[in-house]
Amino acid sequence: MQLLLTDPDTLFEELLQDLPPETAHMAREFKAFVRAKKVKTPEQLLRVVFLYCGLDKPLREVAGTFTALYESITDQSVAEGLRACGPWVQAMLRRMLPLSSVGTLPTGFRFVVIDASSIQAPGATGTDHRLHIAMDLVSLQFVAVLVSDVHTGETLKHFTLAPGDVAVADRGYAHCQGMRAAVQQGADLIVRLNPFSVGLRDAVGAPLELCAALKRPHTETLRTLAVALCATGGQHEVRGWVHAYRLNAEQANRARQKCRQGHKKGTPTAESLLLAGWVLVFTTLAPAVLSPFWGRFLIHDGTMC
Repeated sequence: MQLLLTDPDTLFEELLQDLPPETAHMAREFKAFVRAKKVKTPEQLLRVVFLYCGLDKPLREVAGTFTALYESITDQSVAEGLRACGPWVQAMLRRMLPLSSVGTLPTGFRFVVIDASSIQAPGATGTDHRLHIAMDLVSLQFVAVLVSDVHTGETLKHFTLAPGDVAVADRGYAHCQGMRAAVQQGADLIVRLNPFSVGLRDAVGAPLELCAALKRPHTETLRTLAVALCATGGQHEVRGWVHAYRLNAEQANRARQKCRQGHKKGTPTAESLLLAGWVLVFTTLAPAVLSPFWGRFLIHDGTMC
């Protein structure tokens, strides 16, 4: 991190190479940079953005770094400059992360990507807090940002959703109580399935052995099963579909090796190794509304590996 001070013309220039060539023009277009004051150029303003948003420096430290590199500036001036940068940064992200495929998603839905990250205080040896975020996949706008203690886990119960919302989440959210809470608000789900955290039943309510269903002689790379998920005690039922995507041999071997390495006690079961060769996605959206392809794009190839 100190390279920003000791060698600003190398590291920072390398960062600039990854940005759209029209970045400086966009700073003026989106009114982030209007005229030269303490900050003389869009590039200097971008350094402020990187320090504050990228390296998570406090305003006073950003002001001190800028003062050491260029000229004296107060933390209040830094804050005022940053307030105007939102539309500019968002436009840059859209250029850098094109979501052309997302434009063909079904209309009438808001796809809300949900995830959590751990937060450590300076010098800490463990997690101090957990940051829970919900973001609109298309607009790249935050829908909700919550900070909890370390004992609060990942669950969809943290978020207020509405009819028309589709919660997109990884396997950490594949718990029936949280998924049921989202569905009761009128939302739909696209969740990477952890088959060991829920009970599965088939369309008529009989217990479903997922491994047996996938082991039956089939050559398809995609299987779709109508299911009901429930907690161990049978509560919090959620009905929908499981889209199972068979990995190719190379991908499956890597996934099974990772499964073996991550298994803390002994050898993983044959069931775990078999399911490691599949990407499992649960959704409450009918295949006629959202094709299985989109389940894989959003969860595996896109946002939630």
